[in-house]
Amino acid sequence: QVQLVESGGGLVQAGASLRLSCAASGRTDSTYAMGWFRQAPGKEREFVASILWSAGNTYYSDSVKGRFTISRDNAKKTMYLQMNTLKPEDTAVYYCAARRAFIFSYYINAASNYDYWGQGTQVTVSS
Repeated sequence: QVQLVESGGGLVQAGASLRLSCAASGRTDSTYAMGWFRQAPGKEREFVASILWSAGNTYYSDSVKGRFTISRDNAKKTMYLQMNTLKPEDTAVYYCAARRAFIFSYYINAASNYDYWGQGTQVTVSS
């Protein structure tokens, strides 16, 4: 089992920055990838970004590419999401997720392909 705990959410104005953290514990040695997803009220959970835990390859949704940066610290077992130039449409609950096994990058943006989830952290961007 892997436990994931997000932190760093909050209320900011448009144009501001936030950094989210996701601390992993438990059996993390077999983690293949971790990712960030978000869910706004009345909408489906959507992919934000993901990173391969060992190789470091990163993937982004078009809506955040160039504004958000995903990274990880293997020693601390922590993943980060640096969010810059935030927009009101970025308002959502942000979840981190982890996947154990290999998966082709084509499928890495599907929430159903992740095995473990955190409880989420709220990000609210005011206009």
